This record gives sequence, structure tokens and C-alpha cells, in this order.
Amino acid sequence: MSHEAAMIVGGGQTGAYAAMSLREAGFGGRIVVIGEEAHAPYDRPPLSKAMLTQEPMPAPAPFHAPAKLDERGIELRLATRVVEIDRSAARLRLADGATVPYDRLLLATGGTARHLAVPGGERALTVRTLEDAMAIRARLGQGVRVVCVGAGVIGLEVAASARARGAEVTVLEAGAACMGRSLTPAFAQWLGALHEGAGVRLRFGVTVREITGEGVVCADGVVPADVVIVGIGITRNTELAVAAGLAVEGGIVVDEFCRTEDPAIFAAGDVAAFWHPFYGSRLRLEAWRHAMNHGIAAGRAMAGRREAYADLPWFWTDQHGVNLQVAGLPERAASSVLRGAMGGASFAVFHLDAEGCVVGATGVNAAREIRAAQALIGLRRPADAAALADPSRNLQGVVAAMRLG
Repeated sequence: MSHEAAMIVGGGQTGAYAAMSLREAGFGGRIVVIGEEAHAPYDRPPLSKAMLTQEPMPAPAPFHAPAKLDERGIELRLATRVVEIDRSAARLRLADGATVPYDRLLLATGGTARHLAVPGGERALTVRTLEDAMAIRARLGQGVRVVCVGAGVIGLEVAASARARGAEVTVLEAGAACMGRSLTPAFAQWLGALHEGAGVRLRFGVTVREITGEGVVCADGVVPADVVIVGIGITRNTELAVAAGLAVEGGIVVDEFCRTEDPAIFAAGDVAAFWHPFYGSRLRLEAWRHAMNHGIAAGRAMAGRREAYADLPWFWTDQHGVNLQVAGLPERAASSVLRGAMGGASFAVFHLDAEGCVVGATGVNAAREIRAAQALIGLRRPADAAALADPSRNLQGVVAAMRLG
């Protein structure tokens, strides 16, 4: 048994998977996951969906059963906040004044939900923790007037969940479209129509000035609200890294092995700005699969393995009973190819660069197409646009032919 200690700061998905991966990669020392919440690491996507709609409210789903953590010798130190990294002494200082030594350290601190910086902004609820979901759930019901500020994934998922509970829902968005940073204009328009068809009122180009007991004050008047929920992204929790003198560029800077410039310190998940060898650039991602797989990669790297992390971006969202998936980086496309009928039960769009290579895909109830798209992105070869557009063509066959060609 090694006498080394690996400390993982962050009790979310990234930290949970990093701890298990570190042990399974052969690290024989002490592993401690330090989390600020009082709960063992749990799955967060249900917070804006099932935990708001299902009866009875489902219990949080832990990533690892307590028995498995005990078997692997992984300690959880919950309801504990790290306030300082002393790199010279290789110790963490905790909020209660205690210090903890480390030989290897992972920062998986994630992010904090952004609040509206307007008068009365503290009245609005956010969605980031189990307690957040419980507070929102308690306020929802038939005829309750709900205003969601932000038409990103979280705001729209909450809007859909609130409608499922019978609430009257209005979404206010400063931009011009639903999920405007993630979707093409055509898909954003389709998503807006989906919400409006479900009874959600959408307003774009809106600037929120204040939140009062009556509702949300905008430039053109007040939108009445019994409850206001804000989904305007996160602020990455980089404070520890900044104070410790680590490089931060919108996130903690790491290489493809999750390493900072300090050989003993790693970072992963939402908080990291990581080098992606496939794209040859630094990315910052906030997605369920990235949080898991980057944590796994970090654990292996901390155990001494040199396996570059090169997962392709991918995320999903469920809204009004529809599954939407986005793979790759559609914003880098020069053209698009539609497969199926836009607005049908299942359809997908492949996004191609100037050379005809697939760089992204967006699909509605189209899991098979998205899986094929991820393979095509990895090939980095011009694709047959006609084959992509033809629903009668087997995409796995298209992928296989490209690999052979």
C-alpha cells in the first residue's frame, strides 16, 4: 500500500469518476473526495427534469454505491470547503482551519450558477444542486406563473418541466433564439416552435432590469411571476487555482493529460480549459459526458498513464418529450445536409466544413445518426453529402466505406 495521498477537490460527477478511475488504474495510496455539498456525488441532469415532474420525487442517483466506494478504499469528505492550496507545502487548508497534505491533487470544482446582477436578483432561483431542484419543485403547480430567464438548455428544460406541472410559463432571452450558442438558426427556430406549441411563451431580445414581488421588470414593462428561475450559465470555480498562481484562461489551463503547470496538480471537467489534440485548440465544455470522461482521464493521468484525452464534444437535452443531441462543433461548419424532414418525428442535420468533412451534427430523436456522425467527425475526410441526406442509406455502411476508402 502506497503512503501517497490523492486529494480530489469537487464532489460532482468529474470528481467521482476520477476517484474510481484513479484506483482502477493502479494507484495504491489514499484517495479522498472533498465536496462542499452534504450529499455523496449524484447525477445532476434529473434536477431540471425528473426531479421537477415525477411523482413521487425520485431520490438522487449516486454515481457509485457506498459499498463500492468502501471496497475501493475511496473516502468522501462532504460538507467541506477547501479555501487555499499551499503549493510549497503541498497542503490544502479547509474552511474549519484544518490542513490536509496531498501528493497528487485534482481540481474538479465545476461551476456555480450565475445570478442576475440586477436589483432583486436574489429573488430568482437557480438550478445546480439537489436543494435548488427541491426549492423549485415546491413552487410549481397548476396555474403558477413561472418566468424562466435564459433560453439555454437549463432554462428551456425547466420551462418544459414547469409546463408539465401545469404552470403558465414565459421564457425571457437576451439573445435572438433558443439555445442560440449551440444550435443553427433553423434548429433554434424548430425548438422555439416546439416550446410555443406546448404553451410556453417566448420573448427574445429582452433585458431584465429588476425582479420584484410582482414579477420581472423589463424595458417594456413587467412580466408577472409567482416564481422566477434563472438559467444563464455558470461561473467556473477557478478561485483556488487563481490564488495558487495556476494559469487560468476562462478555466484552469491543462494539457491533454489534464495536467496544470504544477506536476502535482490536475484539473478536469467544467472548470478546465483543456488542450484538445484533435482540434489543436483549447476547449471549455459543460456537458454530462465530458464531466464523466474527463474525470476518468484525469484519474488515469494521476496514476501515471499517458493517455491523451480527445473525446469529441457531445451533449443532449430532453424537452417536451423530445430528445435533442448535438455532436462536434457545428459552429465550424460552412454548409449543412438535412437527413429526414425537418420537424418530423426523427431527423438530423450534418454540418460540413469547406472541404466537405463532417464537423458536427444535430439530431432530434436520432441517436443512430449522431453516433454515425461522431465516427465521421473522427475520420476527417470529405463525406458523400448525397448519402448523408438519403434516409434509405445505412449510415454505418457509409462510415465503413469511408474507412476503407
